Amino acid sequence: MIELYHTGVSTCSQKVRLVLAEKGLDFTSHDVNLIGGGQHDPEYVKLNPNHVVPTLVDDGQVFIESTLINEYLDEAYPDIAMRPADAAGRHAVRLWTKKIDTMHPLCGVITFAIGPRTILLNQPAEVREANINAIPDPAQRERRRSVVEHGVKAPEFEGALLAHLTFLDNMEAALDESPWLSGDLFGLADAAALPYVLRIDHLSMAPLLTARSRVSDWFARVQARPAYQTAVTDWLAEPVVAMFRGNGEAVWSEVEQIAKGA
Repeated sequence: MIELYHTGVSTCSQKVRLVLAEKGLDFTSHDVNLIGGGQHDPEYVKLNPNHVVPTLVDDGQVFIESTLINEYLDEAYPDIAMRPADAAGRHAVRLWTKKIDTMHPLCGVITFAIGPRTILLNQPAEVREANINAIPDPAQRERRRSVVEHGVKAPEFEGALLAHLTFLDNMEAALDESPWLSGDLFGLADAAALPYVLRIDHLSMAPLLTARSRVSDWFARVQARPAYQTAVTDWLAEPVVAMFRGNGEAVWSEVEQIAKGA
């Protein structure tokens, strides 16, 4: 039996759910309330000492780190393969997933500077600080505190946004060579990239996507896959998406100016 500790809007949760859905694997869901600090609950930390989601449990064995979870799933359930058969193709997929893992903390910067910031600022200060102080990595703690306090004016924001633009440009170039980031077929690299493209869209930065025609086409093709509905849409709370979009619209003029200066 597969169990998944996750949350709907989490990028890393989305990419694991995409792989589970593409492979037709059912799982028992355990929702972790990130805004409420569920990732810091002592019982959950026993499973995932990094205080993050997702965590996958398969037949009693615990797996963490979303990229490694997806590689595990592709090896443990190989009937529907999501990586090329050849070594060079698999290396190319790993290059993509490594780039995305490197960018992931920067996605946290742009997300918390915009998306849930209003909710966090409305929390009692002691609750907000307790959740920030529970983040194990000191650098991540300071980034989180800075972007919640200062939003898109935080000193970390511009560099994080520019890293996302570089990521989109790299995708645009790669998609000129093959229909999917994973090669001829949708695979682990595409599942890994989707949540970050979706986050740009949810934060009302869609012009950054439409300016890149191949990325826009890829995004539409991913959204048209049956697994997208099962893995992403079905888990997104509309009020949360609406909040992200509304907060993104409110700061788009500032974001646009940063992007234009890139």
